[in-house]
Amino acid sequence: MKIQAINGFKDILPDEVTRWQHIEQVTRDIFHRFNFKEIRLPILEETQLFARSIGQSTDIVEKEMYSFTDKGITMRPEATASLLRAFIEHGMHVQQPVHKLYTIGPMFRHERPQKGRLRQFHQLDAEIIGAVEPEVDAELMAMGQLLLAELGLEASLEVNSLGCPQCRPAFRQKLVDYLEKYTDQLCGDCRRRISTNPLRVLDCKNPNCRELVNDAPSILDALCTDCDEHFARVRSSLDLLGVTYTPNPLMVRGLDYYTRTTFEFIARNLGAQSAVGAGGRYDGLIEELGGPKLSGIGFAMGIERLVLLLQEKDKSESAPRNQVDIFIAALGDQATLKCFQLAHLLRKTGIRAGMDYSGRSLKAQMKLAGRLGARFTLIVGDQELQEKKAGLRNMQDQSQEDFSLHQTPEETARNLKTIITESLPVNERPDFTRRQI
Repeated sequence: MKIQAINGFKDILPDEVTRWQHIEQVTRDIFHRFNFKEIRLPILEETQLFARSIGQSTDIVEKEMYSFTDKGITMRPEATASLLRAFIEHGMHVQQPVHKLYTIGPMFRHERPQKGRLRQFHQLDAEIIGAVEPEVDAELMAMGQLLLAELGLEASLEVNSLGCPQCRPAFRQKLVDYLEKYTDQLCGDCRRRISTNPLRVLDCKNPNCRELVNDAPSILDALCTDCDEHFARVRSSLDLLGVTYTPNPLMVRGLDYYTRTTFEFIARNLGAQSAVGAGGRYDGLIEELGGPKLSGIGFAMGIERLVLLLQEKDKSESAPRNQVDIFIAALGDQATLKCFQLAHLLRKTGIRAGMDYSGRSLKAQMKLAGRLGARFTLIVGDQELQEKKAGLRNMQDQSQEDFSLHQTPEETARNLKTIITESLPVNERPDFTRRQI
């Protein structure tokens, strides 16, 4: 019997891992620039945490959670509730007034697997707790846009306000009155949502439902004075930061805890699952979970969807992906021993070095260097070893120069590191400050 991965759970193979690591590296770099600190959270939580935070009537709680009903625990379907649980449990609010936290890891939802949507999926999640100012909302969206830009990806930003507990009930009733006129024309899910969560009807993907809600009342026309002023300041702050965006009054979120600012980053070439990231403000949720009366705002991005976008981007670019900085082609037993040592010393300096130990011909080794996308190839034979010289080939332009082997192995490694580093654009040079031999 052939055992395969469970449907909706995907292996991440070595060729793909490079993109994942790149995304995580860029994410951490940008989040740290904005003074976010990482927090790591457990996968299992009490089921009631998600029922109270996400909402009993949401699709996630009703249909999608992986729960152990006899134990009362659930594999986390999203990160915000878990992060806030940790924030409250460890009394982090007494340390300082505002916290910027992020986490990266797997989430679990029982959904129909499709492009960009799996049952085990991964998210990067950023949260700001304790700040009420609209400028914070704009800063968070600007950070998300900067992350996408530095990954080389394009996505549009859509923003909306969902109001607050003071102004949303009146809008909710106005929306219900409108939707009840079209009950027979709505899909089954939307007919049920009219009484449980009518705002979710605005977010239905059914083409007929989407057409019906085009003329529905707009939440932006129902905001109270405070919410209207807050949203106006969010938009003016985005303008000040040069962040392009589009107001979308039909945008809602699938979780009950959102208030006021909500937003999505939309990538047009992901098909139906076009949102690569989304988030919003959740004032009141921390208190609802038993914590202090603090506001919060955050967003999450799906790493699988970022990977899909990077794959599409790579297809349109002809440049090979560099898996190693230098490949060492050794010809002969003595040369192999010398190069074996040299490769290790290079790796200690932070250089990615590749080598073949099977004794293949120079032609075969050069082909392997090409497949690995090596920037340079150092060619060392037994004869060259005796003459204390080697050939250093630039794989970009195929030029080749003599390279001296008169120095100690450690000095040779440092000289090669200098050549490799100086060949890179300044913004691509690795940080070798902590690596030495």
